[in-house]
Amino acid sequence: MTGFLEYSAGASALHRMNPLVKLFGATALALACFLASGLPLLLALLALGLALAASCGLLARALRVGLAVLAFSAVLATLQVLTTPEGAALLPLPFGYVGTVGVQRACATMVRLVAAAIPFYLAFTVTKLTDITDAAVKVLRVPYRYAFTFASAVRFVPLFLNDMSAVMEAQMARGVSFDDVGPVRKVGMMAPLCVPLLVSSVRKINSSAIAAELRGFNLRTRASGYRSYPLGALDGVALATCAALLVAGALL
Repeated sequence: MTGFLEYSAGASALHRMNPLVKLFGATALALACFLASGLPLLLALLALGLALAASCGLLARALRVGLAVLAFSAVLATLQVLTTPEGAALLPLPFGYVGTVGVQRACATMVRLVAAAIPFYLAFTVTKLTDITDAAVKVLRVPYRYAFTFASAVRFVPLFLNDMSAVMEAQMARGVSFDDVGPVRKVGMMAPLCVPLLVSSVRKINSSAIAAELRGFNLRTRASGYRSYPLGALDGVALATCAALLVAGALL
């Protein structure tokens, strides 16, 4: 997988950066997106995220993530257009009108959410989760049990989704149709499926806890990790750039 090229000679600059710097950079870019109000700056931040994705060969996957976020943000943008009757009238409505200001803010909302999602996707794709937790323990002095809890929570999300998909497929094989009902009825039909998902989750958590105990979880300390995560010149440049973008987002 692309994320396993960490620190290798042939990997891109984004792969070779310190894990914490990548996480901080993604957070700074996301905050800059939410602080910025001008559409040109938001488009520039979106272009920067896509350029970073292209530099590590993840442009196509980043575009798919952006389209998924765009579909969600379109709902919020529609509500914003309908509830912001400001500026020149473009379309009259029974309860107001669609104004130019509402359209501009809706476009900014869609671009903002997409531009904020892509950096986090890249940071977690090109970085091993173990590198993030180990760097947090070694550099930030985070207790290992808290770092392990965060890593376990992230790892269990796709497992829970797969279990839920398997339970739904089993019910569909028994004649249950989830596509021919309304959203309210669908939620009511999916609620009982949470019981087997909960049972399966508890079993996985229990087995994971036993495995961690057998591997000496309570003996793990900050010095147990064998890898070091020094800050290089590239990390310094990335931190300065992200800080400048954060300030620009706050001022502009």
